[in-house]
Amino acid sequence: QVHLVQSGGGLVQAGGSLKLSCTVSGRTFSIYTMGWFRQAPGKEREFVASMRWSGDNRYYADSVKGRFTISRDNANSTVYLQMNSVKPEDTAVYYCAAAHNYGGGSSNPLFYNYWGQGTQVTVSS
Repeated sequence: QVHLVQSGGGLVQAGGSLKLSCTVSGRTFSIYTMGWFRQAPGKEREFVASMRWSGDNRYYADSVKGRFTISRDNANSTVYLQMNSVKPEDTAVYYCAAAHNYGGGSSNPLFYNYWGQGTQVTVSS
């Protein structure tokens, strides 16, 4: 079993920065891909970013490319989402996710086996 615990989030002004954390515990050796998704009210869950557990093969949604960065702290088995130059349209509940799989499909929520509890990010204009 794998457990994901998220922290961070909150209220930030447009143009500001925020950092989300996702600490992974349990059978981490079985994880190959980590991802971040978000879901705004009334909308479907949307892909934000993904990376291999090794730290390479990073992918981003076009809407966040150049502003958000996914990374990993090997020592603490923690994955981060650094959010810079945030916009009101970034407002959503953000989820981290872990997958036993690797390769194509990491932008699809169905690709993932485990999910964090979600954290609210609100960007004020």
